[in-house]
Amino acid sequence: MSDEAVCIETPTKFARYTIADGTAIPFGTLLKLTDPNTAIINSADGDAFAGIVWVAKTASDGIVEVVAALNGVWDLTDGGVGFSVGELLSIDGTPNEVRLAVEADVITGSIVGKALETAGANEVVRVRVGEMF
Repeated sequence: MSDEAVCIETPTKFARYTIADGTAIPFGTLLKLTDPNTAIINSADGDAFAGIVWVAKTASDGIVEVVAALNGVWDLTDGGVGFSVGELLSIDGTPNEVRLAVEADVITGSIVGKALETAGANEVVRVRVGEMF
């Protein structure tokens, strides 16, 4: 997988989700929340944000849970046309990328965090994950 998030400031909040045993997910992967309390790799604009994988998961290792970071500062990749510092970002349709959030992203739980730098298209910038205001 590419564009994994790079941790800049260590998170302090974590969540535990169910995950399929046959799934491999590297550290730094953005997760989508599904029902019931299950996480998978994000795949579409507006996916509900579940966090960022904190402990890598190997396929078919017998483990059916994953730990996800819910905050911290991370380097993330812009998947759109860019955004400005201070703007809210949400999950993009490409795995491990973010885009400028739209109003509907608040309702769907897609908000990843706040941009700490201005980004051009496909640029990697710092994002404060878990921050909306």
